[in-house]
Amino acid sequence: MIEDMGLRDRKKLETRQRISDEATLLFVTRGFDAVTVAEIAEAANVSKMTVFNYFPRKEDMFFDRLPEARDLLLTAIDGRADGVSPVGAIRELALDLLQQDHPLGGAGDHRQFWRTILASPTLRARMRESVEELEDLLTSVLLTAAPESGPTRARWSAALIMAALRTTRQVAAQRILAGEDPELVTAEQPALVNELFDGVERALDAVGAG
Repeated sequence: MIEDMGLRDRKKLETRQRISDEATLLFVTRGFDAVTVAEIAEAANVSKMTVFNYFPRKEDMFFDRLPEARDLLLTAIDGRADGVSPVGAIRELALDLLQQDHPLGGAGDHRQFWRTILASPTLRARMRESVEELEDLLTSVLLTAAPESGPTRARWSAALIMAALRTTRQVAAQRILAGEDPELVTAEQPALVNELFDGVERALDAVGAG
């Protein structure tokens, strides 16, 4: 938590957030590919070197919550209660994020965010890459949690989980971009999460890979 950090760490976190906020504002206003790192540095009142110290890749300023997503997945599985499967823990995480109206939950009105991604091949490629990175992470964590399942089933389980998470976000984005009421879409997301994770659990139960 921020209040538990030392002054130096708090300042670093604040600088990182300022860079990301200024970059995102420029990206959604002018388009990702039209904005330079020099312009982001100027807007955030830092040097280009400082920008790259926090974000080695320009697109990671837009997807600045990826480290948080990794931490949330790890914490959900490592900290799950007795009797809760890894899949069940991720389901609970997805529902909790929706309840909190957290940006990583895929709910809320994020039309500018999605339009910026759709307009940039670079961002779309990075988004696909980030899904692969999270799938690799999940595979490793699942294999550690249940080594008897073997690497193939751990990989398949991770792929199914990521497909469910990705689908919830994509469905919400498609509906809102098509003009549906964001509040209605958000209200219906928990039912979709449960439907998709029910499907994941059925698929894994069918082959004994919980």
